[in-house]
This record gives sequence, structure tokens and C-alpha cells, in this order.
Amino acid sequence: MVERVLVLGGGTAGLLTASALKKKIPQLGVTVLRSNDPGVIELGEGTRPDFRELVHRYLGIGLPEFYRGAAPTPMLGIRFLWGPRPSFNLTFGSNVLHQPDGLSRPLGFYCDEDMDDLCASSSLMSACRAFPQADDGSLVIVEDMAYHVDHRRLIPFLESYATRLGVELRDETIRQVERDEQGVAGLVAASGVTYEADLYVDSSGFRSLLLGQALDEPLVSYEATLFCDRAVIGSWERSRSEPIRPYTTAETMNAGWCWQFEHEHSLARGYVYASDFLTDEEAEQEFRAKAPRVEASRLVKFAPGRRRNAWVKNVVGVGSAVGFVEPLEATALMVISQDARLLTEILLDTRLNPGQAARVYSMKSAVSWDAIRDFLALHYRFNTRLDTPFWLACRADIDLCGAAELVSYYQEEGPNSWGANILPPTHTWLGFTADSSYTLLLGQRVPYRKTYQPSDDELRELASIRLENRALALNAFEPSRALQVFRDPRFAPAPTPGPGPAVGPDPSRSPGA
Repeated sequence: MVERVLVLGGGTAGLLTASALKKKIPQLGVTVLRSNDPGVIELGEGTRPDFRELVHRYLGIGLPEFYRGAAPTPMLGIRFLWGPRPSFNLTFGSNVLHQPDGLSRPLGFYCDEDMDDLCASSSLMSACRAFPQADDGSLVIVEDMAYHVDHRRLIPFLESYATRLGVELRDETIRQVERDEQGVAGLVAASGVTYEADLYVDSSGFRSLLLGQALDEPLVSYEATLFCDRAVIGSWERSRSEPIRPYTTAETMNAGWCWQFEHEHSLARGYVYASDFLTDEEAEQEFRAKAPRVEASRLVKFAPGRRRNAWVKNVVGVGSAVGFVEPLEATALMVISQDARLLTEILLDTRLNPGQAARVYSMKSAVSWDAIRDFLALHYRFNTRLDTPFWLACRADIDLCGAAELVSYYQEEGPNSWGANILPPTHTWLGFTADSSYTLLLGQRVPYRKTYQPSDDELRELASIRLENRALALNAFEPSRALQVFRDPRFAPAPTPGPGPAVGPDPSRSPGA
């Protein structure tokens, strides 16, 4: 029976897992051992809607409290400078599979030349707006959105929240891992203290100190699909003239790609690249040419892949202790959110006697990581923006793995809804739907055989849809204005027990404002 849980690692993985366990199972003794080692991308990162679901619904952290304490900025999707188009947007909601009244086919069949303004979220991204405005002037919070989070604000906020729940936080550096037939018998700290528990959560990041090193759980490599293995990262202070963009930018580079995360007072840039095609010095030079205002930079080395099993004996891994891929689709905190919730639900459902349920955790973790790999493959296999040696190799050699069948279907039939039946269910519940896959393929102008010529009436209807989405976006709240709304003491968003928008008042229209 699990009565004491020891969480190794005080980053987002450790703190979110500890908080979920203590929130839902208060009788558990939960201790987090944290150190001062820097995280993978400690400057910040993008998220997906799963993170909001965990924070606000599962943990019950209120929107005003989170905005005031953690200082996130809104993220509606990813803007790709990718493929032959100047750019295209991939939102977290419906993109090209929606079929509005007046059109005989899904939207994907009508965007060979123009992918702009097919949905409201994409129009909001293009207009640099984040939240629609209701008829009464109040702010509408859309469900299919996420956050950019700055770890310099998020980590202290999560530490404070976990402490209030009763989680014990200790600053320790582990010098030795003691083992027995149950797995881990204890963690010996530099202070001389030995920490023991019934269940150990490995959230130690790349080191995978317990799962990978102590228990020697092998790594399943993704190198046949994901060639990049390094990143150079940095940030700079935002000037007053720079708008907060409600999206992550993903830009094609000579031997990989460059991200830009939008925080309120800073911007974070990173260049993910393949060391087989570029030296570290060349990468640094190309990175600084793209981001000349970057201050100090840091090099991160990583091996894309996952552990064969995520739960081994009395050790369960969460986050990058289990697997890691580059942040091309903001999957790190998505996986952490799902891991924290799954572990908590398993302990609840089994009454703290997980037994064979550990196998379910490992199986679900494996298929989740593999689904992420499959989705990322679509980004590399079809990007024709540059003809550098790296991108030529990607187009020739990238293994599509589990995405191959959907691609084959699309290339023949086009972006129709039947393709959704080809994807494994894992891809869909992770958010890597046929809709998202089609958007990537259409954005990169991957051709399909059964094209469609719309009628004049349909073209007029499509123009009307685009105009409506643009009008909504131009009337919406800019991110900076929305942040002022969220931090106003009078802000009280409507509850959102299920899917659908939440509406909160605009303080500028409140009595006495």
C-alpha cells in the first residue's frame, strides 16, 4: 500500500505531480526533493490545453489567482514559417475539417491558395488578438487555448500552491540511490539524510536518475524520425513597442528550426538543430543572426526517445525522465499534465494498491510518446522551405511511423473526415487529430489527387466566413489588455464546468471604473 510518496525533482513535473497527488489524496505523505540544477528550458515554454485543464479544473486553481501569480500569456496555437507558404497557423481547435453550412466539403478542400481566416482562432492569431469580445464588451475565454509560461514565475507559484496543500519541499542533492528487490530502497542525500518512501516519482529530467540510471530502463530511440539532438537557447527583455503575440512562432532554419515564446516582459528564443549537420559554433552564429537581442545563451544536448517502461517496480517516471522530444508542438507540459493526472487516478481507483495498474501507466505512456513522434514526423518529412543538406535528408529519410497510413490516405483522397478513422485513438485524445495533421500537410502544400473545384456560391460563402472571422478578431482583446482584465481585483470569470466559452467582465466597464 502506498502511504508515502517521494518526488525527485522540483521542476514543473515534480511540483504538478506532487500537487495532484496531495489535492486528490490528502492522506498521502508527499515530499519533493528539489535541487538548484537548471531545467531543460527553464526560461519558459508553450503549453497545450491539457495544462489548463489540469491547473484550473483538476487542481482547482482559479483563473485570477493563476494569472496574478504565474503570469502566463495566452497561446492559441503555433504560427509556422514552414514550407512554401509565407506562413500558416495551427490552432488547438478545429482548423480544416469543419464543414460550415453552404459548403459541400470540409474547409480543407477550399484552401489550396489561401489558408487564412478559416477559423476564428486563426484569425485572432493573425490579428495578434487573444480573446473575443462579447456584445456587452466583456471578455470571452475560449476553451481551445493554452498558455506561454515563464518558469521564473511558474515555479515559485507552484511551490507556494503545493506547500499550501501540505506537500513537503526539501532542498537536497542526491548522492546515492540504494536498491533492493522492490526497486529503490532509499535516496541518500549530500546532507547525510536517507529518504525512503513506498513510491518514488522520478521527475529528475534528462538525468532520469531513478528510472534510467538506477533501474537501467532502456531508451527507445526516435533518431530515425527526429534528427535534431541539440538546442541553443536564450532570451531578451521585451520593449514597450513589441506586442505580445498569442502564439508560438516556429521558423525553419538551416539544420532545424527556431522557436519564439511570448512572455509578458521577455521573449525566449531557441534553435533546435541536428549536430550531424551543423557545429555548435555554426548554430550559435545562425541563432544570433536570427535573434540579435538575445543576451546570454545556453547549449542543451538531448536524445529524442522514451524509456521502454515508465513505471518500473516502485518507481514511476513523469515528464522528461521518461521521454523527451523537441518543443515543436509544446508537448512537454502536456505529457506532464497527463502523467500527473493518470498516476493520481490510478492510486485513487486502486485504493493506493496499484499492482498491475502500473502496466497500464507504462503502456499509455509509450503510446503517447510514440504518437507525439508520429505527429512531429509530419513537420519534417514535407517541409520544402529550404534545400539545405539537413532538409534534403529529412524529406528523403524521415520515418513517418504511425502517421504513414494517414498520409497515404490524404495523398489520394484529400482532407476529408473519413481519414480520422485511420489514426489510432491515442493520436486523437492527445490532440493530434486528423484535422491537425491535415492542417500541417495543407500548410506545407502536400498535394492530393482528388482535388475539388468549388462553385461560385461556395466561394462567396467562404469569403463571407473569412470576413466574419476577421471582424471578430479585429474587435477582440489584445493580450496585454486581457492581462490587465485578469489582474483586476474585480475580475470574476464565469464557471466553466464543461466545454464552451467562459465570460468575464471587462473592468473598464465595471461600476466605478
